[in-house]
Amino acid sequence: MTLEPLITHFESYLPFSEGEKQLLSTRVVQRKLKRRQAILQEGFPCNHYSFVVAGCLRLFAIDHKGTEHNIQFAAENDRPAARWIADIGSFHARKPSRLFIEAIEPSVVLQIERQDLYFLYDTIPKFDRIFKVIIENKFVELQNHVLQNISSTAQERYLTFLDQYPQLALRLPNIQIASYLGITPEFLSKIRKDLTSSGSLLKLS
Repeated sequence: MTLEPLITHFESYLPFSEGEKQLLSTRVVQRKLKRRQAILQEGFPCNHYSFVVAGCLRLFAIDHKGTEHNIQFAAENDRPAARWIADIGSFHARKPSRLFIEAIEPSVVLQIERQDLYFLYDTIPKFDRIFKVIIENKFVELQNHVLQNISSTAQERYLTFLDQYPQLALRLPNIQIASYLGITPEFLSKIRKDLTSSGSLLKLS
């Protein structure tokens, strides 16, 4: 199991002793995912927090028309909080999820189940503090995404996406980014063309 990226991630907040690292290793499970393989389906409870070691996952909903709406991405080498993915509400309430989580590309994740997470909270106090920060950051990220959709133009939302997910803009297909922004892939192509023509994308890179 490739635990080192997770240890490095946690130690970016607080150092762990060798004993704490060993204890953590007994509570984490590694999964390898194929492209489009789901780790959460609507109607089932979310039982894991998943940390992305390699690849990219998305959290999304499907409306009554069958249209997919991306809510969050998680990828390796992204901002610390953005490497975690879960339906937080379903996880903590132990209720069926209304969301899906699937791999956009072949991926490797490290998962912590609910009972193991609570065990680590009780056994390693610093782990409790670290996870509170991670969850708070996820909440802020989702809140900002909702506010962006309400108050910002499509171009502003795209520029924010580039800031939040700098490694994903060239990696994800237009349809996935457009779904996150709440626009069509065709309109996203127009935005990219306009930004390139104005030199804005060059300035950002």
